[in-house]
Formats: sequence, structure tokens, C-alpha cells
Amino acid sequence: MERPVLLFDGECGFCTRMLGWLRMLDGQRLIETLPYQRAGVPESIGTTASECADSVQWRGADGARLDGAAAANAALGVALGSSWPLAVYRRSAGTQERLYRLVARNRHRLPGVRPWCARNPDDCGAA
Repeated sequence: MERPVLLFDGECGFCTRMLGWLRMLDGQRLIETLPYQRAGVPESIGTTASECADSVQWRGADGARLDGAAAANAALGVALGSSWPLAVYRRSAGTQERLYRLVARNRHRLPGVRPWCARNPDDCGAA
């Protein structure tokens, strides 16, 4: 079984901050996290750079693809070793997706850190 993969916006400081938080929770490094700006990465999980620019993308160890709030909950569940994030998501998917879209549209206005691609330019090529 392959490791699950989370694609994030490496040019977004807020996204990079959230990635740091997820990595802290994922102490066993179960999730492979990659900036979607790295050449070939979106296609490697069956998505596009355009879809990645819209929302975080997830490919689970089972091959399942998710995006947006569902992807964030799947990643949180793997990091915590718990099914409760996706169980909560299933009960509140509409609300969570609306909130996710609001945050995603405004992510460049939210507090963050130096974006991944600014710190690791060799890791980010044309997607």
C-alpha cells in the first residue's frame, strides 16, 4: 500500500503554516506532502494544477481522491490515527466545504509563514 499524498499550495504562506501544523501531528510521517508547483506532481495523483490551485488535493493509501475540506479531514485522520475527522466531516460536509471555500479564496490574506516555494525554490518548478 502506498503512502497517502497531500498536495498543497507551496506559494501560500497560510497553507505552508497549516502544513507545518499537520506535519507536527504526523509524527510518524505517514503522509507525503508535496507542493503542487513541483513539475509532474498533480498528474502523479490524477489531478491538475488548476484543481490544486482551487483546493488541497488528497490521494489516500487506498487510491481514493478527495479535495477541499474532505481532503483536510482525511489528512488529519491519518496524522492522528483516527477516523473521527472524516466521521465528523460526513455529518457536516456542506458547512465544512463552504467554510473551506471561504478560507481558500482568502488564503493569501490570512496570516502565514514564508511560503514553502520561497524557502525551497528547487522543490517548486512549473506545474
